[in-house]
Amino acid sequence: MKIALLGYGKMGKVIERIALERGHEIVLRKSSADSFDGLNNADVAIDFSVPDAAVGNISACLNGNIPVISGTTGWLEHYHDVAKLCEEKEGAFIYGSNFSLGVNIFFELNTYLAKMMANLKQYRVSMEEVHHIQKLDAPSGTAITLAKDIIAHSDYSSWAIGNPKEDEIFINAKREEGVPGTHTVVYDSEVDSIEIKHTAHSREGFALGAVVAAEWLLGKKGIYSMKDVLGLQ
Repeated sequence: MKIALLGYGKMGKVIERIALERGHEIVLRKSSADSFDGLNNADVAIDFSVPDAAVGNISACLNGNIPVISGTTGWLEHYHDVAKLCEEKEGAFIYGSNFSLGVNIFFELNTYLAKMMANLKQYRVSMEEVHHIQKLDAPSGTAITLAKDIIAHSDYSSWAIGNPKEDEIFINAKREEGVPGTHTVVYDSEVDSIEIKHTAHSREGFALGAVVAAEWLLGKKGIYSMKDVLGLQ
């Protein structure tokens, strides 16, 4: 499989190594200042760029009939435009706030716990996410996904990173040197606390999940998620 890497920072380099180990070929390594030369030679593209570049990268792929995986967060206000373009071009697209196989299992646990806690009003939920200092968006896309899944099964209406209202989930976003990503969900009451937590030890899990998703998407049409890739639907 020939892969275009859209975004060639630390994450792009790990994806490259894992893709090569799995027998794939890299035909484009695009940083922000580079052109899309070589994109048309790709079977699939993987976008791990920056929020300002993501929509342009994804759109270029869809316009060129290249299936595309995006793990870039911080651009989702434009998601519906990208989804519309994918449908118009009969393309193939997967967005994931986190491609780690473990995190996607964690998403399922979070949803299951949210359903269990929905009627236990004595518990208040909060979250913490910790990432490396180079991460540009806060809270993380993973934290937002976790919050949205809780909101879908509770009386909470939104999330906040400061001074939350009664119906908002507080997300404490921290940036520390060398932390790949840690996410914690806590249900706290006067008598006890319930906590679930996922800790990434390296970027390897994110990269492997992205390559697995790219392999899965090849030859398909439509808009999918990691739930489809992992058979969790």
